[in-house]
Amino acid sequence: MVRFIQLVIGPAGVGKSSYCKVMQEHADASHRSIFVGNLDPAAEYFEYRASFDVRDLVKADDVMEEHGLGPNGALIYCMEHLIRNLEWLYDQLDAFGEDDYLILDCPGQVELYSHLPVMKRLVNALQMSGYRVASVYLLDALFVLEPAKFISGCMLSLSCMLQLELPHVNVITKCDMADKAAIERILDAEGAWMINSMDHVSNPKLRSLTHAIGGVIDDYMLVSFTMMDINDEDSINDVLGKIDYVLQYGEELEPKEPKEEEYDEDEYNLPGQRGQGDDGDNDGTERYAWDD
Repeated sequence: MVRFIQLVIGPAGVGKSSYCKVMQEHADASHRSIFVGNLDPAAEYFEYRASFDVRDLVKADDVMEEHGLGPNGALIYCMEHLIRNLEWLYDQLDAFGEDDYLILDCPGQVELYSHLPVMKRLVNALQMSGYRVASVYLLDALFVLEPAKFISGCMLSLSCMLQLELPHVNVITKCDMADKAAIERILDAEGAWMINSMDHVSNPKLRSLTHAIGGVIDDYMLVSFTMMDINDEDSINDVLGKIDYVLQYGEELEPKEPKEEEYDEDEYNLPGQRGQGDDGDNDGTERYAWDD
């Protein structure tokens, strides 16, 4: 059994639910099946077709009311509750067949992925059950246009990648709302250039640290991003193709047999053609108009 899962992660407000909706609609238009499950106990509204919803198990609002926790504490409690009740999740996943493709819409609390063990335990449980998982980290395009926020996003992405230990794809969302040319210039720039652009506004005491961070980005090149414009089908297809590649999706799929179409034999007879079973004289041979 091999099933494929995208774990969609990233800070709150970067468009994780919108990403899931766009991918599902793109798959529908491409005659491909992609299922989506909601793992965000604090979700209020989403537009995609959810195959299952973790709020059927636990809701952040109920936890806040019952235990007197804030939003962050309630989310952590809910995800730990999910880990304690993995049988519920397995029951939901058992509804899918072999080689099915699933996207999981995850909470927007980055601590769950960067240093808390809860999501790592979820990933381990999925992998031990035979699922092939990749993490898809989303970052808002408006963050990219500000060097300080972009470097912060790069480091957070790197932290999530190291913590989850999964094939990892970084995607810049909301590119339809930003200057694409400016984003491309920043993505092509080196970390040192971004650090230098911050020197005139950064605290002089922190310059050594920020230059060292820029060196990490340049020297190791562990973080790269792909732009996604929801109004550009080629852009969506490019992002999906890269994720399929790291998941090795499609490498073990059997080619589908073409369907045999039923047709009316008389529809394909030539003018004047008479075959067996026609009315009139039939000596067992076919007669054509040009035989007369």
